[in-house]
Amino acid sequence: MKLLIIEDDKEAAQYLVKGLREHGYVIDHAASGKEGLFMAASEAYDAMVIDRMVPEVDGVTIIQTLRASGNQTPILILTALDKVEERVKGLKSGADDYLAKPYSFTELLARLEAITR
Repeated sequence: MKLLIIEDDKEAAQYLVKGLREHGYVIDHAASGKEGLFMAASEAYDAMVIDRMVPEVDGVTIIQTLRASGNQTPILILTALDKVEERVKGLKSGADDYLAKPYSFTELLARLEAITR
C-alpha cells in the first residue's frame, strides 16, 4: 500500500515513515503543504496522512483542494490540534478520519486500515 505523509516536523515524520515502512507500507514524504499538494496531485496513493499545520499550504486547504479536484483518496489528519471544533473542521474539510497527537502507533495503523477498506 502506497501512502503520502505530509508532515513538517522532522522527528515526527521520521518516526512515522520508519514505523509504516516496517509494516510494509511504501511511503512518500513531503515536508511542506506546497510539496505535498503537488505530490498528491501527481501520484496515485492508497491513502494520505496529513498534518494540519504544515508550512506554505495548511492541511485543511490541501484537503479542500484535493476534494474540489475530485481526488477521493482516503485521508487521515494527524495533528496536535485536538479540540472538538478543530476535529470537526478537519472532518468537514473532507478528511476521512482525525487523530490527535500524541497518538498510539497501533491506533494509527488501525485507523489507516479502516479508511482503506
